[in-house]
Amino acid sequence: MDTTTGELQKVHIFTTTLGFSSLVYAEIFPDEKLPHFITGTVHALSYYGAVPKYLVPDNLRTAVTRHSKDELVLQSAFSDLETFYDTIILPPPPRKPKGKPTVENHVRFLETHLVEELKKDTYTSLEALNAAVKKIVADINQRPFQKKSDIRKSRMNGFEKYDKPRMNQLPGESYTLCDYKYFLKVPDNYHLEYDAHYYSVLYTYKGKPAILKATMTEIRICDEYNRLICRHPRSYRDFPLYITDDGHMPPEHLYYKEVNAHDGAYYRRWASVYGESMVTLIDRILRSSKHEEQAYNSCAGVLHSCKDVPHRLVQEAAEKCVEANACKYSYFKKVLSMVQNNHSSSAINGTGKLPSHTNIRGKEAYK
Repeated sequence: MDTTTGELQKVHIFTTTLGFSSLVYAEIFPDEKLPHFITGTVHALSYYGAVPKYLVPDNLRTAVTRHSKDELVLQSAFSDLETFYDTIILPPPPRKPKGKPTVENHVRFLETHLVEELKKDTYTSLEALNAAVKKIVADINQRPFQKKSDIRKSRMNGFEKYDKPRMNQLPGESYTLCDYKYFLKVPDNYHLEYDAHYYSVLYTYKGKPAILKATMTEIRICDEYNRLICRHPRSYRDFPLYITDDGHMPPEHLYYKEVNAHDGAYYRRWASVYGESMVTLIDRILRSSKHEEQAYNSCAGVLHSCKDVPHRLVQEAAEKCVEANACKYSYFKKVLSMVQNNHSSSAINGTGKLPSHTNIRGKEAYK
């Protein structure tokens, strides 16, 4: 009952049972939507403390996307649950309740022994209602069967003795319910929007369907067959809005990203490794263009050409360019080559004489 209006509200009962022991689990929800259906399933497995080999749900849209004689397609959230618990989901054929007679019988049983019992009181919250459900269900599970010859004795005894030893253990961690968002096509910018942020997916998926799954800490993106493509940490910051993995970018986008990632300060810092003259040279190159960005390629060319060259030679070449007021990539390259050649020649010539050695013969040896 709504305490503000006094109006009675309709609720929905989620219920499960086990094949042999018939142990019952029931929980009340305000509707039958996906989050509540998944939550009910998780709570039921937690109540059993184990996982059956098979889960046999109704063919409701919350669990099953398509089920025909030729094909079974589970709803992606339910498919994730199947993977997490390492179980097998096998809905019976549509419109054939005899495919799951145990739970169908217990639906009728609970209409009498649970619903009618609940009707004796009025509840003002789901918490109070579920507390009453828990108490009634516990009594049902402990209640002895009418037939004295029934080897199960009670539902709980049958579960502990026969069902649970044959079930699998629960996973070590809790199942995390995701928020699902479906995309008919990955847009041309290969980013999917969630909570005002945009998360990248490999650019080759442009135009293809995709599923985005959001938890409190992570964004997972899957293809139309629910196969994981990539993951991103979930962002809550106002900036940046685009969360991009460089590996998802096409080559042309990656090129421009690398170019734009380096500004004038970056090239000045790089030049400082070689000394003041190189910093002056780079600074003049950056100032020589109408727009600084137009000089980035020249700066990169100058600094890359200094690779594997001794710093003192680079500094000498930069000094000559600054003194000549010719701070350009082409001029620097020529000067650096000239400085290197001069250094090589002086190293070879030395004093102008060959070193004295017994194995070195002069021109007299060839007369």
